[in-house]
Amino acid sequence: MLNLKSKVLGLIAGAAMAAGVLAAPAQAQETIKVGILHSLSGTMAISETTLKDVMLMLIEEQNKRGGVLGKKLEAVVVDPASNWPLFAEKARELIAQHKVAVTFGCWTSVSRKSVLPVFEELNSILFYPVQYEGEESSPNIFYTGAAPNQQAIPAIDYLLAEGVKRFVLEGTDYVYPRTTNKILEAYLLSKGIKPEDISVNYTPFGHSDWQTRVAAIKRFGSTGVKTAVVSTVNGDANVPFYKELGNQGVKATDIPVVAFSVGEEELAGIDTKPLVGHLAAWNYFQSVDNPANRDFIARWRAFKKNERAVTNDPREAPVIGFA
Repeated sequence: MLNLKSKVLGLIAGAAMAAGVLAAPAQAQETIKVGILHSLSGTMAISETTLKDVMLMLIEEQNKRGGVLGKKLEAVVVDPASNWPLFAEKARELIAQHKVAVTFGCWTSVSRKSVLPVFEELNSILFYPVQYEGEESSPNIFYTGAAPNQQAIPAIDYLLAEGVKRFVLEGTDYVYPRTTNKILEAYLLSKGIKPEDISVNYTPFGHSDWQTRVAAIKRFGSTGVKTAVVSTVNGDANVPFYKELGNQGVKATDIPVVAFSVGEEELAGIDTKPLVGHLAAWNYFQSVDNPANRDFIARWRAFKKNERAVTNDPREAPVIGFA
């Protein structure tokens, strides 16, 4: 961990040098600026706001340790407002106007793809914290989330081992769910699942009326063959989706739902009793029992001033990227 920490902070220092932070004294900046590019409003704010908070915590902690290269880190926070073209504009603002040395941000792959040309054009660095569909590589992006072979495929293997024979691939209509579901559909076919036993459906960002879709899921799972839902639904659409699952009595014992983008934030404020037994697949859970994770949880709760504050996979990824 210490070796990784020194390498990443060294990377930030190197980026600061490249950005001209260590220029002549007359032009020297007093801080090293770190961009935070997360949606604080719109459909993705439910997921992304706390990622901004994690970065503020990490920057505060590093400053208490003396900063980097003798300079304090300064967070520059912008709100791309769940607007994909605005992500690119805000990325350019961070790099060209605010002169950030590095940026931590995005959640959806469509936002990442929107900003990628900007980071490559201006030769800046983005740390991306969430699972993604793969099939992309850039020297300007550190992908700290899971690729399909690290999250989606193991989840499918688990369901197959549990005897599931019919699959609903339910996703939000953008690049990550579509690409991931193509990978999963091909994988299921290679495992002997019949095409007619795979149902694929997409809904828009912010989708709120799930009655028809949940009813269709119930019909698909009513043949007597064990059925599961693999969910790549993102953002605040998860709230009405899970509410409707509860309303229509879709129990995990009948049709389990395995989600790739749901944590406590997305389910806060709804009655989760009918949802007990549904699943999530991540590379990190708060329940990991080791000293490093116990320390992370304690630091997070102290920063939030909330002894019940929770961590999740996308919040852990910036810690890897930063520290």
